[in-house]
Amino acid sequence: MPELSPRRRMLVLAICCMSLLIVSLDNTVLNVALPSMRSDLHASVSGMQWTIDAYTLVLAALLMLAGSTADRVGRKRTFQTGLVIFTLGSALCSVAPSLGALVGFRMVQAIGGSMLNPVAMSIITNTFTEPRERARAIGVWGGVVGISMAAGPIVGGVLVESIGWRSIFWINLPVGLAAVALTARFVPESRAPKPRRPDPIGQLLVIAVLGSLTYAIIEAPEHGWGSPLITVCAAIAVAGLIALIRYERRRTEPLIDVRFFHSAPFSGATVIAVSAFAALGGFLFMNTLYLQDVRGLSALQAGLWMLPMAFMCFVCAPLSGRLVGHGGPRLPLLLAGVTIGASGVLFAVFDAQSTNALLLTGYLLFGIGFGLVNAPITNTAVSGMPRSQAGVASAVASTSRQVGQSLGVAVIGAVLAAGAAAGVSGAAAGHKASAAAAAAFVDAARPAWWIIAGCGAVILLLGALTTGRWALATTRHAAKLFEEGGPTGQTSASSSARA
Repeated sequence: MPELSPRRRMLVLAICCMSLLIVSLDNTVLNVALPSMRSDLHASVSGMQWTIDAYTLVLAALLMLAGSTADRVGRKRTFQTGLVIFTLGSALCSVAPSLGALVGFRMVQAIGGSMLNPVAMSIITNTFTEPRERARAIGVWGGVVGISMAAGPIVGGVLVESIGWRSIFWINLPVGLAAVALTARFVPESRAPKPRRPDPIGQLLVIAVLGSLTYAIIEAPEHGWGSPLITVCAAIAVAGLIALIRYERRRTEPLIDVRFFHSAPFSGATVIAVSAFAALGGFLFMNTLYLQDVRGLSALQAGLWMLPMAFMCFVCAPLSGRLVGHGGPRLPLLLAGVTIGASGVLFAVFDAQSTNALLLTGYLLFGIGFGLVNAPITNTAVSGMPRSQAGVASAVASTSRQVGQSLGVAVIGAVLAAGAAAGVSGAAAGHKASAAAAAAFVDAARPAWWIIAGCGAVILLLGALTTGRWALATTRHAAKLFEEGGPTGQTSASSSARA
């Protein structure tokens, strides 16, 4: 890629951020619209989960493929294709006649979305080559997530109440079309010097593992954890994971390169991403049910209640980027773990729903934590790795985010469904809020809040363990493995022998 002027680099960053905006805004707007969609399409709690997880699952399954494809055929070309497909999928979602059609069209959206964020991050990584400048650019990138979280609930609430839930997909159309035109004009094409070959078997195994695991978690409350269907799905997930690991270790150019995971910061960032986005997915899903179905608030009122959380995320995301640029990822990760964990404990132990002050405090704490955690994840995933592997490295980080969000929605939804059959199902079915329903929801949600607190603890622990000198040394070792080249399995074996 040719060296660009500072003004051109900032323009490229802005165009890439447009793709992140429509993808992130789509998720936050959708959460506010779930009760209206459920009522109009006669969906169950599991149906609401699928409108989210159908998208995140396909996205997670295809992100690695999109990253390696972009490195091979061109990042700009792949990015433009993703914008077109995502915009088309949004238009189809707005006219979906049934829940099944909506889930299917969400999958179309996800196919396009898989070509956006990791490819955009790869473009940013290859545009901003100086480490401190790149960290600041990633901080801006994280700030866009904050903007979407701040604007999404309000925009979604206004659209749902004034026009209807279908209108939430319309906002993607002008932004998507504008991004296509601007990309064609201003974003330079780039490719990896030695891109990897396709890995269709690995891709199918990833789809099998993620799909069967999520289906088992979402549908288990209805079918029973010991039912033949759930047992078969769980067995497919386990067998597929074992087969994936064994197969990928033997490939010269695998879909998921195990050499990345020789870096302790990279491995830690992957687990932190899963934990943080599992907490986010569960947090948003639970509070959508609570605010609208238990408290009886409108979509706009629920959006306003979520605004403090979104505002803190908006404020803390660019601050986190600056902290990473000046002092590394350790401090923002530690603060993120503490605040996300404290938010979960506040709800689990002190019943934060019982008073408005505690509820707002819980929202503020979670917004601070999630705002701080995103930039360290992204920066750690790409820092210290060869630039030629930027697409794949950022795709692993993005895949971890989507896997985490899918699991968060699936697990939290399953906990709610299993823990309060009468109270929660009554509220979720649209019955008028009552003190009994509210109490039942709080009791059912308590284990879910402990799960979120546990996610915060994982972020705190790994933030401390994977940011020291030893961890940084493992990153240099992982980068050297890529420079040495050779089959992944042989490299792994030789490095293990040296260790």
